[in-house]
Amino acid sequence: MKFNWKNACRSVTMAGLRQSRILIKWIILGLICGIGIGLVSTAFFLSISKVTEFRMEHGSIIWLLPLAGLFITFLYRFANDENDRGTNLVLEAIQNKDDVPLNMTPLIFISTVITHLFGGSAGREGAAIQIGGSLGDFIGKLLKFNKEDRRVAILCGMAAAFSALFGTPISATVFAMEVSTIGIMQYSALVPCAIAAITSHVISDFFGCKGLSCEIDLQGISVRAIILIGVLAILCALLSISFCMLTKKAGDIFSTYIHNKYLRIFVGGLIIAALTFAVRNQDYNGLGIEVIKEALLGQTHYYTFAIKMIFTIITLAVGFKGGEIVPTLYIGATFGCAFGMICNLSPTLCAATAMGAMFCGVTNSPITALLLCFEMFGIDGFAYYIIAIAISYLMSGYFGLYRTQKFYKT
Repeated sequence: MKFNWKNACRSVTMAGLRQSRILIKWIILGLICGIGIGLVSTAFFLSISKVTEFRMEHGSIIWLLPLAGLFITFLYRFANDENDRGTNLVLEAIQNKDDVPLNMTPLIFISTVITHLFGGSAGREGAAIQIGGSLGDFIGKLLKFNKEDRRVAILCGMAAAFSALFGTPISATVFAMEVSTIGIMQYSALVPCAIAAITSHVISDFFGCKGLSCEIDLQGISVRAIILIGVLAILCALLSISFCMLTKKAGDIFSTYIHNKYLRIFVGGLIIAALTFAVRNQDYNGLGIEVIKEALLGQTHYYTFAIKMIFTIITLAVGFKGGEIVPTLYIGATFGCAFGMICNLSPTLCAATAMGAMFCGVTNSPITALLLCFEMFGIDGFAYYIIAIAISYLMSGYFGLYRTQKFYKT
């Protein structure tokens, strides 16, 4: 049978036009999410920075944390969102193509800023996922997308918000596609997520929002160093499991013994304020970015990671808002630094490697963890990073911070 060149060319042209329309659609979505969510996330970043500076200068404000907790609880009750599922709701929406309520953005924005202002120990990535997810879904609705395309818009929003807050557009792109269902990457969202993440990063960087970065002292690759990094990875996996389990267990205990949400968060606020008074510093309140930077320079106390765990677990268990990733990085950096000092191995290398291993352990996102290490610390230590992250992923099993994560088993 004679080959019909005319029909073949027509088919190729039609296919090219279809893909071109899809590409244009994703470029438009990526730019809108990158600009819009990038601006909101930048405002969120700067707000947390400002209230943290104010708290550091006026330490006594921490005693108002119980009252701040009452206001946060009232805020969610007023918005008819008393059973706030936060990040888990966003992940469920991606998996089931459900809606993400728009009111999630102002609620998590305001409540997280309040938590940091008055000294709660929390992160900001939980807020980033929720802000990005709700605004991404809203943008998808404005563009009249169907449910499948709105799922891509949610991922796009998550990538934009994560990138703006962490200053890591590559890992933000992959995190949005990786975190929902472990073992399956949402490749259909690659183009819009990448555009959104890069655009958002450019905007946040323009306004002076800087992420973590540090030069790592490798001390040369050796068999001893690789073995010790492997041991560190196992310990980080166990630590990440402990952190996830204790956070959930503490929430159950507080709920069991203090049924009233207002009383629960008030008591939790009092405990955090009392603990802050007991340690006589604010090293364990808020994000703790300065402590992470010190650990990456090889300066920490052996017990710092444990105290941060206590502060964070109580803060989140009683109902304050924020996230767990930055506290996880804090715990990893200080634990890794202490491990390095004990084992006479570069504390900065151990701190950086432990941050990647801990991130992987609590999020079950090994590719994101590896890229995060590359963006924050450079590619020179890739052999250590990949060994630590691979071992941490294997050892941490199916434990994680997000109970709605799905695992694809081959």
